[in-house]
Amino acid sequence: MRIYSEIGVQVADVLLPKKGIDLRKWATIACDQFTSQPEYWEQVAREVGDAPSTLNLILPEVYLGKPEEMERIQTAQKTMRRYLDDGIFEVYSGLIYVERTVMGKTRHGLILALDLEKYDYSPGSQSLIRATEGTILERIPPRMRIREGAALELPHILVLIDDPHRTVIEPISQHANALIPLYDFELMQGSGHLKGALITDLNLEKQIIKSLEHLAAPQVFYPKYGVGNEKGVLLFAVGDGNHSLATAKACWEKLKPCVGMHHPARYALVEIENLHDPGLVFESIHRVLFGIKQSPVSALAHYFGETGVTIADCPNAEAMENMVKNQSSNDQMIGIVSPQGFATAAIHKPTSNLPVGSLQAFLDDWLKQGGAEKIDYVHGEEALYHLSRQEGNCGFYLPAMDKNELFKTVILDGVLPRKTFSMGEAIEKRFYVEARKII
Repeated sequence: MRIYSEIGVQVADVLLPKKGIDLRKWATIACDQFTSQPEYWEQVAREVGDAPSTLNLILPEVYLGKPEEMERIQTAQKTMRRYLDDGIFEVYSGLIYVERTVMGKTRHGLILALDLEKYDYSPGSQSLIRATEGTILERIPPRMRIREGAALELPHILVLIDDPHRTVIEPISQHANALIPLYDFELMQGSGHLKGALITDLNLEKQIIKSLEHLAAPQVFYPKYGVGNEKGVLLFAVGDGNHSLATAKACWEKLKPCVGMHHPARYALVEIENLHDPGLVFESIHRVLFGIKQSPVSALAHYFGETGVTIADCPNAEAMENMVKNQSSNDQMIGIVSPQGFATAAIHKPTSNLPVGSLQAFLDDWLKQGGAEKIDYVHGEEALYHLSRQEGNCGFYLPAMDKNELFKTVILDGVLPRKTFSMGEAIEKRFYVEARKII
């Protein structure tokens, strides 16, 4: 392990299953996906069967709050120790370069560990590693129950760097002789292809670190964003898995007084990706309400007032999507999907700079008043339409955020409204493959 403390990076000892283990069955998608579609996870369980798998090491969040939650957590923690005792892992020390190809796009990433001492998810944070969206504090304790007592961490956290000149990750592919292939296989459930290679050349590693240090240099950072030193340098922005990283931070803060500063749990394994990677596309995260008690459309009109919003019916989904995507006025446009059909809401007096912020403020208020039983955040139009057209449900279709605005918005305004954007659709999310000991 090597530590580059100024930029909060640790080159970690990474665990991968030994040769002979079926990686297609080993790798499973991030636990916070398909949370309203238990059939997805049932299909995964059938495909995995009795084979070694990360499915046995995680708690899919579809089971959060369910009767089997604690049993699943305990089983996962026991299985981690059994896998370690059975010696199914090989240890690789170094940065890992990854390529993920899905839906005709290839993203490039780098696996390393980040120093939780340089991460702060609280509102107004000026830390080097920072959340991009609001952290829901009540979502942390259930995840702490999983991580506390766990021997391993498995990363699904994707962290972004703002590297328009492509100096950190992109040059790695040009150094094939400095890379040792680790895995190259098809992911399950139509989620594409994954390749990973270990970086063995220390000169290449130092080049990567030097490029990260350059991005974090004050003389580069402040002119780039047009801000002064009243703003802290932001090098790493959490793109996916914010609550998982917040959980790692909370566990570390609780553990730190007992173990001191030199402990594996001080770091969290992540994959970093360049915001400017052509394969990285920001997708919307839509909202679905379940068990509605009254018309959300009427409540929306009441919330924004007679002159604050205009509701208009649409003949079909395509027309609704076009209206939302091609909005040209200063209004904020969102789509509405229900068993009755499709509509749009043009918000003339928004309460936030982004449509998602204006909508979320309404939904938070309406849910507090008991307007619906629960809300879920879904990726992709197919899931939105499938769930929202069911009786008793209603969904909201949102436009995608321009990814080029992310860093400057977070630097100037702080965290975005929660669930503002998604790095790809659900099947494009990170799969668990690598592991790291945290005890």
